[in-house]
Amino acid sequence: MKSLTEKQGKTKYIPRLLKEYRERIIPTLMKKFGYKNPMQVPKLEKIVINVAAGEAISDPKILDIISEDLSLITGQKPMIVRAKRSVSAFKLRKGMPIACKVTLRGYRMYEFLDRFLNFAAPRIRDFRGFDPNSFDTRGNYNLGISEQVIFPEIDASKVKKIFGMDIAIVTTAKKDDEAKALLEELGMVFKKE
Repeated sequence: MKSLTEKQGKTKYIPRLLKEYRERIIPTLMKKFGYKNPMQVPKLEKIVINVAAGEAISDPKILDIISEDLSLITGQKPMIVRAKRSVSAFKLRKGMPIACKVTLRGYRMYEFLDRFLNFAAPRIRDFRGFDPNSFDTRGNYNLGISEQVIFPEIDASKVKKIFGMDIAIVTTAKKDDEAKALLEELGMVFKKE
């Protein structure tokens, strides 16, 4: 039976990395870990990108600059994160904006990961692979980037503020070795131990 888009003569765009996951990675991981059902194979759930800005306490306009660059990188408008409690040592009051956060799911998540692994990661200075010890024992991977200019969407000559970001890749894997195998198949390069 044909899907609705096929009946109408429209072709639906599917990200390259998602197509590769469905066609090549699922059978590979089923064979490697002995899964009996394709639904047991770990998959990406979401990618969370977080940029904290301590200078936003004295200059809240910095978050607008960060938000603009982050929306260029991810293709989604960032959420402004506000302080949950006051800290007098940092002159921080409850409710002040201090960070930006983006949660990517679905096609945008696969598009971002594809661009990150194939274009941005090789541009990281002295890149020899990602740390294999950054898994959190529940199949999720966390990494930090020191500059946003590694992304091809950012024009280095127009950058007003250099900032780093934390990227959390959340998978449905139960164990770290399953998550590592999934990320390696997706194209992530890990340092040799």
